[in-house]
Amino acid sequence: MSTMLSNFDTWKKFLSERVKAAKNLGMSEVTISKLAFEIGQFLDAKVDPKNDEERVLKELWDVADDSERHTIARMMVKLAEKQR
Repeated sequence: MSTMLSNFDTWKKFLSERVKAAKNLGMSEVTISKLAFEIGQFLDAKVDPKNDEERVLKELWDVADDSERHTIARMMVKLAEKQR
């Protein structure tokens, strides 16, 4: 996972593939966004940012309240969907 996180474009492609797979399994946008939020929580607690983009996301996540964090997670899903 650390190799994937070292390059933001690779990370976005990985997210895109996972969002596509989740949709193919019939998961709703709401469920996917909730999972993205949980992944964000995990990354914030356990993973050190590996590049400038991730550092900015972490700083935004750290100053955001819960509602704003859910918005960031939804935006990351949208960004991943754009990668297709």
